[in-house]
Amino acid sequence: MTSDVLGRAVPSAPLARRAELITIGRKLFADTSYDALSMDDIARQAHVAKGLIYYYFQSKRGYYLAIINDSVADLVTFAASGLELPQLDRVQRTMDSYLRWAEHNQAAYRTIVSGGVGFDTEVHAIRDGVRAAIVATIADGAYGRTDISRLARMALFGWVCSVEGATLEWISTSDLSRETMRELLVKTLGGTLRAIEELDPAYPTPKPARRDG
Repeated sequence: MTSDVLGRAVPSAPLARRAELITIGRKLFADTSYDALSMDDIARQAHVAKGLIYYYFQSKRGYYLAIINDSVADLVTFAASGLELPQLDRVQRTMDSYLRWAEHNQAAYRTIVSGGVGFDTEVHAIRDGVRAAIVATIADGAYGRTDISRLARMALFGWVCSVEGATLEWISTSDLSRETMRELLVKTLGGTLRAIEELDPAYPTPKPARRDG
């Protein structure tokens, strides 16, 4: 027995079918907003009975949240991996995967970053989870630990929020290559790490981000 995105129990036997529906949904919602697709549209394009989607997810919202959670899980898992890589390579790999995900899941990315319609606590929780995972990845790569000071965490959190805004602009205009965008974000991270050291010398800037490095 496992649980769905809303904490409801899902028998193990139908998990493969549920996963298949999520895979289909990821393609449907990749570049289409939540409001633009009705349940009839989803069922028709997925070539399944509408009742089957209700059976597994109870509602269009439950289906959409399951899709977002599933796709974000891939991003978070990838961002947390690569521990064997040098610091700079790991940061570049994390940012490349982040930008790639946003590029190929534009509607979901906009929903997550905007926090959904109004104050959507579940979408906010997903967004907060992604932010926390990125901050933890950067902190571990820069300082070798994730239990950092309030000041360092606030600085990295601010950088992540700036990444979200820049990425939203980037996927809307696509006037820079992903490689250029990645390097830009990595260099702005270097500035953040140097600012952290200046305000709190207990957190020295990693060598790859030092101006004299």
